[in-house]
Amino acid sequence: MSVAEIRELRLHEPERVARALAERPPGRLPTGAKLMVIAADHPARGSLAAGSDPMAMGDRRELLRRCAAALARPGVHGFLGTADVVEDLALMGALDGKLVYGSMNRGGLRGASYEMDDRFTGYTARAVVDQGLDGGKMLLRLDPGDPGSLRTLESAARAVDELAAAGRTAIVEPFLSHRVDGRTVNELTTDAVVTSVAVASGLGGTSARTWLKLPLVPDMEAVAAATTLPVLILGGEVSPDAEATAAGWARALRLPGIQGLVLGRSLLYPNDGDVEGAVDRAVGLL
Repeated sequence: MSVAEIRELRLHEPERVARALAERPPGRLPTGAKLMVIAADHPARGSLAAGSDPMAMGDRRELLRRCAAALARPGVHGFLGTADVVEDLALMGALDGKLVYGSMNRGGLRGASYEMDDRFTGYTARAVVDQGLDGGKMLLRLDPGDPGSLRTLESAARAVDELAAAGRTAIVEPFLSHRVDGRTVNELTTDAVVTSVAVASGLGGTSARTWLKLPLVPDMEAVAAATTLPVLILGGEVSPDAEATAAGWARALRLPGIQGLVLGRSLLYPNDGDVEGAVDRAVGLL
């Protein structure tokens, strides 16, 4: 289905959005293999940059084209995004046979004074269940100097419980963060990530269905040793040295408990523009 057709359908037959989600063939966790998930939830938080282009993700037609191309490659198991992107891709048939995770808190808009008060303005646990998704993902940035982080922490704990009660996976993406000249910066030291893992692992009344989505840092051995929860490595910004980043992913994937990759801009907007090639190289690491 083309973007033009999606627009017409949204205008005249919006009930078909729910039908596309309900009728799509579900995905399955791979047996004996690492997980590869494509992520595209950045735009809903006002974060549209990729590489040197500050508005790279602003063209929805192009974003959908790149997501569909990535999802069609062998070895890609799932997708993580907000409802608008998930629904567009479902209408296109791009999510057939894929795991799908809904992005839950997108209220902490990039650069906003309230960025740490990251309200749950995306999927709810109920919506995850009703739309047949496999789980929900939440961003958990913790700034000791910003009271908004406490509200985010409380909301994330509640979401972990609600998803677990519904039999769905909760993917928590924690960071220790602080403001530098009004800009939020995530601490990417080993100690900071290990500390964030300890906090995120203890959220809610059960961790039975909680996974962690973590950045690549110098000592991933210490990070892997910090938890028994399944860990997925995130891609982050588009790296100027893609080979070095891939080598880091490969090393991390050999560690106990590291179960796969969740990659967004680094695969959807690679420096050479070759989405399929970038995805195939990442899948090769698994």
